[in-house]
Amino acid sequence: MSEQFITAGSVDAAKREPFEVGEVQWVRRPGEGERDELSAGYWFITPEQTPGPMVVVAHADETIYIIEGRVRIEPEGSAAFEVSAGGSASMNKGVSATWTVLEPTVEFFVYS
Repeated sequence: MSEQFITAGSVDAAKREPFEVGEVQWVRRPGEGERDELSAGYWFITPEQTPGPMVVVAHADETIYIIEGRVRIEPEGSAAFEVSAGGSASMNKGVSATWTVLEPTVEFFVYS
């Protein structure tokens, strides 16, 4: 039986750290609670922090919820869509999509 693991978090600018692009605040780091495949956190990104549209290949199943801001996601071979504050999206591991950050954005994500 794995150990019991419970964590909680809320947006806290003092807990941000550099990420692949932008900054991240982890709620659950990869590997915590004996679950390498599960992590969650907040992603903070502005259009100025990106090199423009970014091709991203999902390294895990990912579900996002936009707290503030707006992004455009264009999955390879599918129509583009925008996700703004209050919206969510989910994609499978391996999906290739072009992401464009349209406004300063705070996103909550879960990788599984």
